[in-house]
Amino acid sequence: MFRHIVLLAWTEDATDEQKAAVAAGLGRLPELIPQLRSYVIGPDAGVSAGNHDFAVVADFDGVEDYVVYRDHPEHQAVIAERIKPILASRAAVQYHV
Repeated sequence: MFRHIVLLAWTEDATDEQKAAVAAGLGRLPELIPQLRSYVIGPDAGVSAGNHDFAVVADFDGVEDYVVYRDHPEHQAVIAERIKPILASRAAVQYHV
């Protein structure tokens, strides 16, 4: 299995509507990209200061399936149209499970 984890931090002026649009856009991807084996997304719980604002954890059968997801037009559209306009910073890692 191959795992992809992304942490996103929003700009200070990001609205609740924009944040909800990110979650909605990402939430649609499992029905559009069959290579996703597991897909868990969500906002930070707010328990610890200094955390990122949003997380994505995606599992794939292998690297090739991850690349399909990474480059998929619907995924790229969510990034360009919903994430980038409110993105302050991003951290990501991929690894074999």
